[in-house]
Amino acid sequence: MIEPRSVYLEPEAVMSLAQILGIMLDQMFEPGTRMAWTSEQVIELENRLVAPAEGEPIVLGIDDAALLLQGMAFTEVMSEDLPWIDTVRWVTDFVTAELRQHWTEEEWQSYNTR
Repeated sequence: MIEPRSVYLEPEAVMSLAQILGIMLDQMFEPGTRMAWTSEQVIELENRLVAPAEGEPIVLGIDDAALLLQGMAFTEVMSEDLPWIDTVRWVTDFVTAELRQHWTEEEWQSYNTR
């Protein structure tokens, strides 16, 4: 875990992020698909997301947030032909801002150059 932070998430947000992780896992089993993530990364993060009691913080690293952002971007691309794509895009933008706020722009830039 890189640059860990305690992050408070609403139960609905945790459920939504867990769904995104489930979609990421499902895609790993599609024949001929190569993903930028491993099943171990996704499962470990999912376990940490659902472990705390409601109202308790979740410890996320910048690498965890980046993994969730990759999953959301993937989900958005896969949804582009659906009639509710505008809603998907709005949610993606909102969650991206919520996750990114816990690290400085310099930390994100440093992480992205690794």
